[in-house]
Amino acid sequence: MADLHARVAAIWRIEGARVVATLARVTGDVGLAEDLAQDAVIAALEQWDADGVPANPGAWLTAVAKRRAIDAWRRRDRLEERYRELARNLEEARDDEWRPIGDDVLRLVFTACHPVLSRESQVALTLRVVGGLTSVEIGRMLLSPVATVQQRITRAKRTLAEAHVPFETPEPNEWPQRLSGVLGVVYLVFTEGYAATAGDAWMRPDLANEALRLGRVLAGLLPREPEVHALVALMEFQASRFGARTDAAGNPILLADQERGRWDLAQIRRGSASLARADALGRGRGSYSLQAAIAQCHALASSVESTDWDRIVLLYEALGNLAPNPIVDLNRAVAVSMATGPASALRIVDELAAAGALRGSHLLPSVRGELLARLGRREEARVELIAAAELTQNEREKHALILKAEALTPFEIQDRGGRTAH
Repeated sequence: MADLHARVAAIWRIEGARVVATLARVTGDVGLAEDLAQDAVIAALEQWDADGVPANPGAWLTAVAKRRAIDAWRRRDRLEERYRELARNLEEARDDEWRPIGDDVLRLVFTACHPVLSRESQVALTLRVVGGLTSVEIGRMLLSPVATVQQRITRAKRTLAEAHVPFETPEPNEWPQRLSGVLGVVYLVFTEGYAATAGDAWMRPDLANEALRLGRVLAGLLPREPEVHALVALMEFQASRFGARTDAAGNPILLADQERGRWDLAQIRRGSASLARADALGRGRGSYSLQAAIAQCHALASSVESTDWDRIVLLYEALGNLAPNPIVDLNRAVAVSMATGPASALRIVDELAAAGALRGSHLLPSVRGELLARLGRREEARVELIAAAELTQNEREKHALILKAEALTPFEIQDRGGRTAH
C-alpha cells in the first residue's frame, strides 16, 4: 500500500493541475474542481490497490471526478440540463481519448489570480491547485504557518464561488492587473520544481517544466510585456542545469561541482534570446530581467572562477533596491563572498540574522556555515550546518548538509565558496 501511495502521489504531481483545470472548465468552480479531484484520488487509492493502476491515470481521475460532480448535482436536483449534457458527453468519451485542452491550466492560473483575491491568497491557491503542493510545502515556501496557508486557500475558494468568478482566460484589457500575480505564482511553481522544499527528491522537474510551459504560453499571449519574456529567460537558464544538478543516485551536485558540459546549451540560447527580447522592448529591467541577467552570468561562465562575480553583485544590489527581499540579500552575500571574500559577506549575513530575517529557514544558517568554514572557524561552521540540516524538510539536502558538517574536522578545511545559494 505504501508503494501505491507513492505512485499515486507521483501521478498527482504530473497530472494534478490538468485534472483540476479540466474539472474547473466543466464545473465552472475552481474550489469544487479541486475538491472533486481530491475525492478521485481517494477513490484511486481504494480501487487501484485491487484493480491496478489504469493505463491512463489522468483520464481515470478526471472521469471519476466528473461522475461525482454529476451525482452531486442530481442529488441536489439542480442544474438538470447541465448534468444531462455532462452525462451525455461522459458517455460518449473514451478514457483513451482524454486530451485536456492545452490552455486549461493557464485559465486555471488566471482564475486563481483573480483581483477579488488578495495577493497572498492568489499565491497560496495557485500553488495548491496548479502546483499540487501540500499546505506544509506552501507554508515553507512562503515562510507562513500551515494553518494560515490552509485558511487562505479555503477562503480563496469561497471568495471565488461567492463572486461567481468564471473559469476563463480574461479579456486582454484585464491581463495587466492580473499579470504580476500570474508571473509570481508561475515562478514559485518553478522554484519548487528547481529545489523541492520537502520530500526525498532534490528536484521536481515535472513542476518546473509545467511552469516553463506556462511561461512560454504567456509570452505568446503577451509579446509586448518584457517581464514575461524575462521570466521565461530566467526559467530557461535555470532549467538548463537540470541534467547536472544531481548524481546517479539523486544526490545534489552544487554549482561549483557541476559538469558544465552537461548543461543544456539549447536552453541557454533560448534564455539569452528571451532576455534580449525583454531588453529590446526598451522599458528598463524589472525584477525578473535582473534575475535572468544574474542567471545568464552563471550560464555563460566556463567555471566558477571565470564567473563575473562583480557584475552579479551589482545586479543583486539593483534587484534589492527594486524588490527588497531577504533572499536577495542572502544571495548577494554569496556573490560578495566570491567577489571580495567571505569576511565582508559574513557581515551581511549577520545583519540579516540580527534582523530576524528568514527565521525558521535553513538557508541562512546554511550560507553562514559555508562562510565560517572558509574563514577557518570550523566549530562555528559545523554548528550552523547542523542547524540548517535540522531545519530543512528535504531529505537529500539534509544529507548533504550533514556531510558538510562532518567534513569539518580539525585536520581539513574545504573551501566551498558559498555554493548553497546557487
